[in-house]
Amino acid sequence: MTDTTTDHTSDAAASDAAVAVSRRGFMQGSAAVTGGLMLGVSLPMAGPAQAAGLLHTPNAFVHIADDNTITLISARSEMGQGVYTSMPMLIAEELNVDINKIQVAIAPPGAVYTNSLLGGQITGGSTSVREGWEKLRIAGAQARLMLIAAAAQQWGVDAATLKAVDGRVIAADGKSATYGSLAEAASKLKAPEKVVLKDPSEFRIVGKRVKRLDTPAKVNGTAIFGIDVKLPGMVYATLAMCPVIGGTVKSFDAVRAKGMPGVVEVVQIPDGIAVVATTYWQARKAREALSIVWDEGANAGLTTQAMFDGTRAAANSGKGAILARPSVGDADGAIERGAKVIRAEYLTQNVTHSPLEPMNFTADVSGGKCLLVGPTQFQQMAQGAVAAVLGIKPEDITLKTTFLGGGFGRRIDIDFIIQAAQISKAVGKPVKLIWSREDDMTHDFYRPLSVNQLAASLGADGKPMAMTFRVASQSNTGRLFGLPPEALDAFMAEAAVAGYNIPATRHDVVKHDAGLRVGYWRAVSHNMNAFANESFIDELASAAKQDPVAYRMSMLQGQPRFLNVLKLAAEKSGWGTTAPVGRSRGVALMEGYDTYMAQVAEVSMVAGEPKVHRVTVVADLGRMVNPDTVEAQIQSSIIFGLSAALWGEITVDKGRVQQTNFNTYRIMRNNEAPQIDIVLVNSTEKPGGIGEPATALIAPAVANAMFASTGKRVRRMPFTAENVAKA
Repeated sequence: MTDTTTDHTSDAAASDAAVAVSRRGFMQGSAAVTGGLMLGVSLPMAGPAQAAGLLHTPNAFVHIADDNTITLISARSEMGQGVYTSMPMLIAEELNVDINKIQVAIAPPGAVYTNSLLGGQITGGSTSVREGWEKLRIAGAQARLMLIAAAAQQWGVDAATLKAVDGRVIAADGKSATYGSLAEAASKLKAPEKVVLKDPSEFRIVGKRVKRLDTPAKVNGTAIFGIDVKLPGMVYATLAMCPVIGGTVKSFDAVRAKGMPGVVEVVQIPDGIAVVATTYWQARKAREALSIVWDEGANAGLTTQAMFDGTRAAANSGKGAILARPSVGDADGAIERGAKVIRAEYLTQNVTHSPLEPMNFTADVSGGKCLLVGPTQFQQMAQGAVAAVLGIKPEDITLKTTFLGGGFGRRIDIDFIIQAAQISKAVGKPVKLIWSREDDMTHDFYRPLSVNQLAASLGADGKPMAMTFRVASQSNTGRLFGLPPEALDAFMAEAAVAGYNIPATRHDVVKHDAGLRVGYWRAVSHNMNAFANESFIDELASAAKQDPVAYRMSMLQGQPRFLNVLKLAAEKSGWGTTAPVGRSRGVALMEGYDTYMAQVAEVSMVAGEPKVHRVTVVADLGRMVNPDTVEAQIQSSIIFGLSAALWGEITVDKGRVQQTNFNTYRIMRNNEAPQIDIVLVNSTEKPGGIGEPATALIAPAVANAMFASTGKRVRRMPFTAENVAKA
């Protein structure tokens, strides 16, 4: 259930006839559509990017065919989050075309599609709308002005007397021409360097509820996911990998496997032994016949307990601590001298991405060139890494991005893409590599575990006079990009600094390699840091014998967006009123991805574990592109976050991941999902990201509700009966 309070009401003009790209048209590639012209829209350079410190790269393309078919390019991969609709909406708004009458394609690799907030052609970090908000509207406005200028030249009139509406340029006397008929002439003009964008009051598309453009194709089966790709002469591959991640092949015997039906070849690549056959199932069964002796490597004795112990020792040592931001005052001294000091440690577990579409990719290596087709969040890295491995030029790599059957950060890594290319080169055929669910769960790049240590000194009024925060964990960025050990990984420090007014503070991070390979997981370090911060603030409120909402509000003066979402969440959830019998409420608050959010979870305890009945979410994410997608993102984030908070954990014994499928790694089912009430705050602030913050905030909200119910503070996720009993 969704209850939305917002001025962004449904657009009655939204059409059910959303146009989807055909299977054949999509596979031909966005830049290869015939019969028209691509308008390469050059955008002005912007200032330093917030995250990566890079300049905006000129990007965004509009394809207008002679028959007036308009294709808008989504520079971000579509993995269920809605960018296949929201990115074109931004362009279509200024281009003045009906979003339901255009086609959409996912961009090929190219510097013009760089995400300036992340420094590469990457989909992630809740950046798509934030990064594209202005530059994609500029792209649409530039294309519109170029079409008007072309018409003005042809008709010998002043461009100021013309307007472009619904795919036509119209003169004052009623004369008109389609965008398609003007596209060739327009493409020869220089793009205007400065454009005046619409005032939001003039928006006809942005901010309205638009039905997703990819839904019809996904419903009727014409949408192309990686699993759907077929190339002429294609064979299938499975890959046997060492059960201990990082292990290598010592020796193998493939005689039995090679004699099985359909087997084309058995080849060794650096990551394991690949079995190639005419069907996936033949390859899968033949893989079971392999006899492999593994060198399990340095991680052969790794255990979850040892990982936590090592991480805690690193936190306690204080060595390698890097400030998340400059200290304020003498927090350590104030705590040392404090009359009432509260200390707590919070543990966050390893979890897996496990998108429902397992890792897969199709590669065709031949004649010194390579075709790659499949689901990825990082086109440029895929193209560059495969080129390096194959020893060819990046420009000889053609990459086509399909729809992604989930990503959550896993498809930023490109191990499975490299494997597909290596296998194709070895057998000389187009190869589709498919990982099984077991492969996927036991060879992930997991969310790192963490140890968070917090301390505070309370004054006579119960408020913290000083607070210290330390998180010890692995560095995803260091692993993927080689970040120097002495450099702060910003993706470890997200939400480390809470928004409360505290006179003296210190926040730092400690990098520690616990042994298991890690990667970006939806909401990244917001997950562990918000859990620690918001649980700890709740502990301080309890120690001060104050209401958790009132306590927070007393420390948020001068921060209207925080105060507003917290106030609305309290009102909407019924905070301060009697909860239904057997239930308790918990609250949590966070700013993440430029979005301000408060959540209230309503929980009961059943067989020693929390059951979440209702979640109230209030989000102030600035201006919204598509409120319908915003709601869907919040709902999915809550379910995703609850699965991890309540049950999800990857454990390791003797270097082996113990969870292999969803029977041992539990995820939330429909009948377990809570009622989700959503309030979207009307705002004129710049857009914030919404794909991730709700995922991180649900855990502390539930933990705080559990405390209200039981009086026990659970400081370790997941909130299983075992961990609750140990609290």
